Amino acid sequence: MKDKIVVITGTTSGVGRAAALELARRGATLFMIARNRGRAADTEKLIRERTGSSAVRTFLADLSSLTEIRRVAEEILGHSRRIDVLLNNAGVAQRRRTPTAQGFEATFATNHLGYYLLTRLLLERLMQSRPSRIVNVASEAHRGVSLDFDDLQSERHYRAFRTYRKSKLANLMFTYELARRMETSGVTVNAVHPGWVASRLGMDDGLLSRAITAVARVCARTPERGAETAVWLASSPEVEGVTGKYFQDRSEIRSSAASYDREAQRRLWAISAEMVGLDA
Repeated sequence: MKDKIVVITGTTSGVGRAAALELARRGATLFMIARNRGRAADTEKLIRERTGSSAVRTFLADLSSLTEIRRVAEEILGHSRRIDVLLNNAGVAQRRRTPTAQGFEATFATNHLGYYLLTRLLLERLMQSRPSRIVNVASEAHRGVSLDFDDLQSERHYRAFRTYRKSKLANLMFTYELARRMETSGVTVNAVHPGWVASRLGMDDGLLSRAITAVARVCARTPERGAETAVWLASSPEVEGVTGKYFQDRSEIRSSAASYDREAQRRLWAISAEMVGLDA
């Protein structure tokens, strides 16, 4: 990964931080997008101490906000003439329905629209840097749900974990649709399930979320183990040219039947474009 530019989101804890550390060890230059300035500074310090790399820069943005995503994308594009890898990892799980500044439900906005808009804004630079890669962190939690296109914002029915699961389904549908659109571009697009990882997901959202996370810290895999496949997809020659796939533990797996619905994928793409103010 020497001389490779990697843009990675959600780097202040969990899989994102572990992936950032490993990619830095491999020589990548990191552009990390984080929401919390203090935790971002801690991550930068940790990377420098553990890897000896100073090729790391943090860009601050709340990825639930379309305005901030546009700003941070412009900052990144102004800072580098190339992007070799985009690793979309940042995610939230909200116990209560919370609207963003633009009025979108926060889980959907961060976990799906955040991936969608940031990728679209950086896509031309990724194509100019080809061969390049996009890796989307999804989850096996996507199984057993489908998207209700009449209630994507969960205004009629909000159940925290179900809403999270739908956002992870959207990650896979976005991955497959984008991979088809990028087939001859030199940009590969893949998704990964990191496994059940002990992380900060949900830690800021009430006693129940913190209790679940506490159990995960005992029973789940480490962030380092969870990051292995994402790092592999971002860096390994074994997957050069591989696109439109879903992986767990460095092996391709099948996602749910709902995720392969091409009409739904195209519909989600078009609706997402309209929501973020881009041409489909």
